[in-house]
Amino acid sequence: MMIEVRPFAGLGGADHGWLNAKHHFSFADYYDPARMNWGNLRVWNDDTIAPKTGFPPHPHRDMEIITYVREGAITHQDNLGNKGRTEAGDVQVMSAGTGITHSEYNLEDVTTKIFQIWIVPTAKGDKPSWGARPFPKGERAGQFVTLASGFAEDADALTIRTDARIVAATLKAGETAEYSLGADRRGYLVPATGAVEIEGQRVGARDGAAIDRTETLRVTAIDDSEVILVDVA
Repeated sequence: MMIEVRPFAGLGGADHGWLNAKHHFSFADYYDPARMNWGNLRVWNDDTIAPKTGFPPHPHRDMEIITYVREGAITHQDNLGNKGRTEAGDVQVMSAGTGITHSEYNLEDVTTKIFQIWIVPTAKGDKPSWGARPFPKGERAGQFVTLASGFAEDADALTIRTDARIVAATLKAGETAEYSLGADRRGYLVPATGAVEIEGQRVGARDGAAIDRTETLRVTAIDDSEVILVDVA
């Protein structure tokens, strides 16, 4: 197994006042040729959004964009007529396809914190779409559950149009969860809260862990933890 831990303190980013953004990969004005992507995972942004602010309407195309809400809530609206509020622990996905224009606002009275994940689609030029859903928190206690997936067997998850899967687990201190990654796949894991250990390496809250060449990934919680993992080609 290969694991590279990327400490939160060393991430790129920018503080715009209303938005404090940290970037696990090259994004906007942050450029690092060694961190352009991890397989078909292109972006993992750790965004803190002030109350009553957000991203005004802007376009995307040919990208699978997954938003995991860690605290607060985010309200989405797009030019296809979709509108929805996604709150902490829940997920929304947007397949940009041929083009979509959307806004993302924190309409709450409290700060909202999200992970925004971009994955390159398997094919370009598909029809754009958006979807969101709540996931019962108890289902992910002590084990990984699939939130979004490009695989037909994950019928209960949100659909994304790419060779990837987003899973999450909530672990009590001392608990271990396993995930069958596969030696030909790559994983990128970030604890939203807490700290975990993988093969003797500590991964703290909001640190990233780039994982390669392992059949089974074993994650042990050092503290009570909420963990997000992306499985990509």
